[in-house]
Amino acid sequence: MLSTAAVQAQEAAPLSVIDWLEQQGTATAPAPTAPAAAPLDEPPVTTSGLVPSVTVTPLGEGAPREIGLVPATLTGLPSDLWWGSDVKAISAAIAQLPELHLPAAQALMYTVLLAEAQAPGGLAAAGDTLVLARVQKLVDVGALDPAMSLIEQAGVTTSPAHFDLWMQISLLLGVEDRACSALKAAPHLTRDYGTRILCAARAGRWENATLTYGSAKALSLMPPEKLDLLDRFLNPDLFEGARPLPAPRDMDPLSFRLFETIGEAKPTGALPRAYAVADLRDIAGWKSQLEAAERLTRAGALPDNRLLGLYTDRKPAASGSIWDRVAALQRFETALDTNSVESVAKTLPVVWQAMKQARLEAAFAGLFAERLAEVDLPAPAAQIALEVGLLSPRYETAAAQATADPATALLRAVAVGEVTTSKPQEAIAAAVHGAFQGAPPRADLTKMAQQKQLGESILTLLALLESGLNGDAKALQDALATLRALGLEDTARRAALQVLLLER
Repeated sequence: MLSTAAVQAQEAAPLSVIDWLEQQGTATAPAPTAPAAAPLDEPPVTTSGLVPSVTVTPLGEGAPREIGLVPATLTGLPSDLWWGSDVKAISAAIAQLPELHLPAAQALMYTVLLAEAQAPGGLAAAGDTLVLARVQKLVDVGALDPAMSLIEQAGVTTSPAHFDLWMQISLLLGVEDRACSALKAAPHLTRDYGTRILCAARAGRWENATLTYGSAKALSLMPPEKLDLLDRFLNPDLFEGARPLPAPRDMDPLSFRLFETIGEAKPTGALPRAYAVADLRDIAGWKSQLEAAERLTRAGALPDNRLLGLYTDRKPAASGSIWDRVAALQRFETALDTNSVESVAKTLPVVWQAMKQARLEAAFAGLFAERLAEVDLPAPAAQIALEVGLLSPRYETAAAQATADPATALLRAVAVGEVTTSKPQEAIAAAVHGAFQGAPPRADLTKMAQQKQLGESILTLLALLESGLNGDAKALQDALATLRALGLEDTARRAALQVLLLER
């Protein structure tokens, strides 16, 4: 239903959106520049005596603009993918999107959330509402850097809701000074007393911070546990030697940052994924950095190279769990560097089993499939190398170079998009087979795409893929067939291969 640009874009740019953003650097809203001065020595002229055309925009709506970090040339998605949808329905669908476990589904979710797109119906207010939903979902999955860039592009002073979300992301990243400076210039941007107290103290206006704290306490404007935390932040000398405060049942970014500031930083393992980003900083221990990187990589929120950099940062000084994975990957990379077929064949099964246990197979494949393809391995390492290749962006090449084997016939057929094998008995494999044998797409979802509701259609497909991964064969077949009908062939193939190969 879409033009072939979608397929061409995916084939030409196998990088995930998160990887692409990492290479581009953090995208932020451009600083305002002064308009170019008009030439003074050239009088206004016209080429005809006709009345010029005039564009009319309703007052209060503003001109429609495209908000997003990734251009259509990379995503292959049209700029009007939200145009025909109701903004409340889209926002609800984004918020209710289940946690995705297929790397292909995660990549598609980031693509649709970060794609440059116009507001629904071209209405600026609808665009502002949609941006909040998009950014909040990025925060939920732990993609804080893209979330920060997107909210800044949309305009952090657009509304108190925009500013509050910007402040939450800033607190999680530990870069709240810019947000506090904006609040000092425009105090009306938030009604959150905790934020006002923090920013006043950061600016050295302790009397203002103390007065605001006293008012909030006297009027019971904040929960008692938050007031206790702010009291220790404002008056550290009064609590020397005091017992640490208990962690709140529902952690929020401000409390998390305040605990860290008073020297009682809380572990992030039991907190929502967004808090794990704090452990990527150098001030955290190596083990904490590794655990956070693995957690974020599983969600597709961290570039694979960041994980590799942490894995190879130093030699593990202990054994067990995560240290065994680090050691296995380091030994495997050393074997690759030495060009020893015997060493690679020996270390590959060990590191592959370790990656499977951590559910990092797709990240490993993205990192090493290209180099592994250059090694002529014996069985059973050759079978693992084929799986690695099929889970990587070079899946089609890996399938074409693989030895003909009935056990991998369906995998190789899906990778090239031409399934001619007989229908398998197992339900999930049969669903994949049917999707690539001409099963009809969901008519309602293709109709939505025709009505400029492609983004909403993709959100439904993501939920269907997750249901398929959980055993719903009909949902899986519908999702894959519809992805193909919409021109998202690369996503369909990669999702199908991952369903067949990954143990989820």
